[in-house]
Amino acid sequence: MSDIIHLLPDSIANQIAAGEVIQRPASVVKELVENAVDAGAGHIQVNIKDAGRTLVQVIDDGKGMSETDARMAFERHATSKISTADDLFSLHTMGFRGEALASIVAVSQVELRTRLKGAELGTHLVFSGSELESVEPDACTEGSIFSVKNLFFNVPARRKFLKSNETEFRNIINEFERIALVNPQVALSLYHNDTEIFNLPESGLRQRIVNVYGKTLNQKLLSVDAQSSLVTISGFVGRPDSAKKRGALQYFFVNGRFMKHPYFHKAVMQAYEQLIPAGEQPNYFIYFTLDPATIDVNIHPTKTEIKFENEQPIWQILMAATREALAKSSAIPTIDFDVEDAIDIPVYNPVKEAIPYKAPRVQVDSGYNPFETSSYKKPEFDWSKLYNDFEEDRTAIRQDSELIESFLDPDISDPAIEAEEVAVQDTSGSLYNEVSNPCYQYKGKYIITSLKSGLALIDQHRAHVRILFDQYIANIRQQRGASQQVLFPEIVEFTAGEAAVLPALLEDMRFIGFDLTNLGNNSYAINGLPAGVENLDPVSLIRNMVDRAIETGCEVHEEICDSLALSLAKAAAIRPGKILSGEEMDDLLASLFSCQESNLTPDGKTIVSKLTDEELDKRFR
Repeated sequence: MSDIIHLLPDSIANQIAAGEVIQRPASVVKELVENAVDAGAGHIQVNIKDAGRTLVQVIDDGKGMSETDARMAFERHATSKISTADDLFSLHTMGFRGEALASIVAVSQVELRTRLKGAELGTHLVFSGSELESVEPDACTEGSIFSVKNLFFNVPARRKFLKSNETEFRNIINEFERIALVNPQVALSLYHNDTEIFNLPESGLRQRIVNVYGKTLNQKLLSVDAQSSLVTISGFVGRPDSAKKRGALQYFFVNGRFMKHPYFHKAVMQAYEQLIPAGEQPNYFIYFTLDPATIDVNIHPTKTEIKFENEQPIWQILMAATREALAKSSAIPTIDFDVEDAIDIPVYNPVKEAIPYKAPRVQVDSGYNPFETSSYKKPEFDWSKLYNDFEEDRTAIRQDSELIESFLDPDISDPAIEAEEVAVQDTSGSLYNEVSNPCYQYKGKYIITSLKSGLALIDQHRAHVRILFDQYIANIRQQRGASQQVLFPEIVEFTAGEAAVLPALLEDMRFIGFDLTNLGNNSYAINGLPAGVENLDPVSLIRNMVDRAIETGCEVHEEICDSLALSLAKAAAIRPGKILSGEEMDDLLASLFSCQESNLTPDGKTIVSKLTDEELDKRFR
């Protein structure tokens, strides 16, 4: 029997390895920009075409490479950053595996122009699918220019599974922001289809955060600083009043490297305990500096998962540092007593105490007699009015008792109830046809009505969410949304990542009823709003809709429509605690039971709960 095991060609092995390192255009941006940072670049420019499908170009003014180094850089496991296994425990660079460039060139067409500082000529290399096509001298600038074209051109299956341009570009922005936040000493710029997205000059850390996410964030940041023999923690946390349910900015960095760490996230959340409402998330930008020998970044090719040798003590230090930052800034509420009109508390005065004590004198009218008619006036009180009020209370109680009896006993005839029964017979919906009595509201949250088979309890907020959701979806599908123009348009500002998602949402938002005008620099004017949301903050409303679309990662148009409609419905629906009149409750139930799905909200929560006659009988056995 012949041998069947053989070595794979380097080109195939590189394509297999590229699947772990290069997952999308954002991965190319991350690897090339990190290499530029390791090369000591002071300025890095990133040019993107078609969300990275057509071109990802990174230009840096780093130290550059010689012709030999330029050719070797594209070989697997070729690196200048480590030489022995011990170097893995003293890493001070972003890269060290020597896999990034080999993986990129295996699935794309790459051009490299590079020149060492002080050299007269540089080198121009052209690759296509791991094959070196040409090497020529080139009169390029000092540094390196990587141009990655037609990503996944030789792996059609991978290219087919790329997301929409808006989603891929947003992922590129996320990677770019992570690198920018941890390298404020480097000037960074990003261009997409020749449009400037970021232009970040060299600055301090706080200023870099403000340049990336906007000036409004500056007043919401609190400094964090803690030093110990194990770790140095610095950075910023958000004020409790800036926490939000979606779209919170949460970043951990370790020795200049972005990481995800759910355990440390719990430490921050515990510091905010009792300071922010349940379900909301604070902003934080926290930087750890510690001995590289106490961490292991060589877990996953993306290097975002890091193991810590002293995880528990660092957790305690992080929580204490966050609490201290909140306390120093008076973010933690204190008891503030009202001192106005307060009673003066006497203070010991030795001078006054030396003066002999004198008892106070009280002036008394010795001739006053309270039993004399001349000095005593009988208070006037209308006892008949008290009796009339008592009779009115008895009448009200009797009417309430009759109303409760009619609610519990459907057989009691009442003209108003019979008229109600006739009115509901023409309404579509099988459950609503069973309603035979008026509706009652309980604690401003639930609506109670009787059915032929028992009782029905309806959550009024969820019922209204279902009604509004169906209306908004119908408006989007029929493209007939009505907008109410506002007298004074408001301005809403987005981050670059949020603005990248808006093109896929604007049309559907217009059909719902929003009228937005692009003002440039990721700012939009709100000129019109849907009917029924006049009392809501339009800026917060639109931000929540965009954050939800980003959080759910919607790709299919139908899912985007559902996400927008649900966000708006939840914001515009009547709130728990609102008192409804009988007509309002009747109208709400009629609209609910005319929906195709009246038992569940669009996100699967129960709207109607039934209590049958059999269940009621069991409770009284």
